[in-house]
Amino acid sequence: MISLHLQSKSHRVDDIRSKDQNPGLRDYEASMLRLLDKLTNGMAVEINESGTALKYKPGVVVGGRRVSHECGGGRGVGFFLEMVLCVSLFAKKPLDLTLTGITNDEADISVDTFRTITLPMLKRQFGCDEGLSLQIIKRGAPPQGGGEINIKLPILKELKLIDWTDEGLVKRVRGVAFTLRLSPQTGNRLVDAARGVLNKFLPDVYIFTDHAAGDGREQGKGGKRGKKSSPGFGLSLVAETTTGCLIGADTASGAGRAAWEEGLSAVGEGGRGGEGEGEEEAPSISDSKKRSRGEPATPEDIGTSTTEALMAEIQRGGVCDSAHQPLVLLLMAIGPEQLAKVRLGQLTPRAVKTLRVIKQFFGVTFNIAPEPESGTVFLSTVGAGIRNIGRRAT
Repeated sequence: MISLHLQSKSHRVDDIRSKDQNPGLRDYEASMLRLLDKLTNGMAVEINESGTALKYKPGVVVGGRRVSHECGGGRGVGFFLEMVLCVSLFAKKPLDLTLTGITNDEADISVDTFRTITLPMLKRQFGCDEGLSLQIIKRGAPPQGGGEINIKLPILKELKLIDWTDEGLVKRVRGVAFTLRLSPQTGNRLVDAARGVLNKFLPDVYIFTDHAAGDGREQGKGGKRGKKSSPGFGLSLVAETTTGCLIGADTASGAGRAAWEEGLSAVGEGGRGGEGEGEEEAPSISDSKKRSRGEPATPEDIGTSTTEALMAEIQRGGVCDSAHQPLVLLLMAIGPEQLAKVRLGQLTPRAVKTLRVIKQFFGVTFNIAPEPESGTVFLSTVGAGIRNIGRRAT
């Protein structure tokens, strides 16, 4: 997306899920375009009636203060943060953005991981250290959401050149166990399950608990009672190595969304989806948006599965976890026109697709050299040298 705003011509995207049972753009993708419109000036988007094709004319990224956006319930806030991060670093003004929606779910990167891993990685490795912060004001679980975060992103003249190949050894683990509209004991059960696995490997383990009682019902427009906030719980873990690398894993319960889908089934069979008269019925949900119902449901299972996922990420190797591979590759590709190096674990399918998109958009290719002994991969490239022309030189 960064390359698009540097060109004045329009771009077309065709055949968007044209052969799918539910073709066209999803609601969360349209919401992404609306958010991009708020961050830019001069942008224009035309979408056909079926939603299977769009014409995009890029604008200039301006950033700014007091920008807010409702992300909806289709995807988590982390889905939007990844786009905002890459675009806003090259804006005219620093960004002060408030996003509302689902802060923790089972599909997207959580706001805890973004705060404890992504932002510190930008500070240490890519030279983005002034005015970078993320505050979790209120948590929101699927499907109703209701969470709120505030993120502040500075602007850069250009990214810092990286030579990031020393992964080090894990020395400590930190984490956050959150509960929303559930008993605080649920958080303690998450912590006990995670520590039961982690303490077999190292003693320096500390997991915080974050309990939010919830207000039962969110305040609606005109002083009317709004929708109930959804209950939920989850765990986010971060392993720090001796060289300052951060490896993370997070999982959130899908109980709230599963209960909502069961309620939809009851409505379809003639049951009642609401608790009282006059309440709006829950909107229909397509099969493509449904999450797997096979995920763990109890706090003990969530704690154990998250810890095992963290162990798998550590075993994979590399200076970052698999969720951050695409972001690291993209930032390397748009960095200075000098040789940059990074050491990653086995490349994920998403990282491979990112490499293909980078080659198509920027003309940047990576040299990939696997190391069979450790199972890691060394990637090196010469960046495209993208600079922020909107920022003053002094």
